[in-house]
Amino acid sequence: MLKDLIENSKKKSLKERFLLVIGILFFLIYLVLGLIIIFWKKFPIVMQPNYRIAFGVLLIVYSFLRFLRFFNANK
Repeated sequence: MLKDLIENSKKKSLKERFLLVIGILFFLIYLVLGLIIIFWKKFPIVMQPNYRIAFGVLLIVYSFLRFLRFFNANK
């Protein structure tokens, strides 16, 4: 999959490569944000631990859904 992604990136226009980088960047942002919310004990927003974990998991699942949808749309 990674080899195909690299080969396809060589064929893409500048606009498509930029959108690819933005898609990967937002995947990483949502993933890291979900992990921060789960593991940061003194999170600035006051939430019960169960809600904090659920919100973090929701963000992580959303990041993977965006990732899958983004790469399935670009094939």
